[in-house]
Amino acid sequence: MYGWCVLTSYDAAWPAAAEHRLAELRRVLVPLDPESVFDHIGSTSVPGLLAKPLVDLQVRMSRLPDPAELDHPLLEIGFRPHAGARDDSPGVHRDSPRGSEQVPEHVWEKRLFTASDPDTVLHVRRLDSPWGRHTVMFRDWLRAHPAEVDRYAEIKQSLAREHADDPDFDNYTRAKTVYLDLVQEQFETWAEG
Repeated sequence: MYGWCVLTSYDAAWPAAAEHRLAELRRVLVPLDPESVFDHIGSTSVPGLLAKPLVDLQVRMSRLPDPAELDHPLLEIGFRPHAGARDDSPGVHRDSPRGSEQVPEHVWEKRLFTASDPDTVLHVRRLDSPWGRHTVMFRDWLRAHPAEVDRYAEIKQSLAREHADDPDFDNYTRAKTVYLDLVQEQFETWAEG
């Protein structure tokens, strides 16, 4: 544990918790968009990886519904809109562009929600979001490369120590992108192969 950042050993219960939440999300969101894709992403989706005990989920939809349409069904199952810790919190209303793909600016827009039991973060993105695809590629690449799981865990531990006195985890989140920058081309190439 480093200040606010608790990194725990992988918990084999995380995938089942994620699947339970994803089933709830399918039930309320497929009627809005039958083409939606539902993913367990982030560190809790990679066996053996240290993680904050927050289950990260992603829903990719053919269009990003407006709040009036999206918030109500998510509130019914315990997901509330999340504004981030600060006004400039990364990844709340839009993703930072990454990768080589050129897309219109609006494709980076997203919505962020949180829920408890288990503590869950939900990222709602467009189906054509490169970031949405990258999260799945990165997850699958890590699962296939155990040495990278260890390397990423070491980086996360170091960054958690470095940012232990920060008032929130935004700087830690931003700092982790250095690792993504290092491996982006590798996991994209691996995913294409």
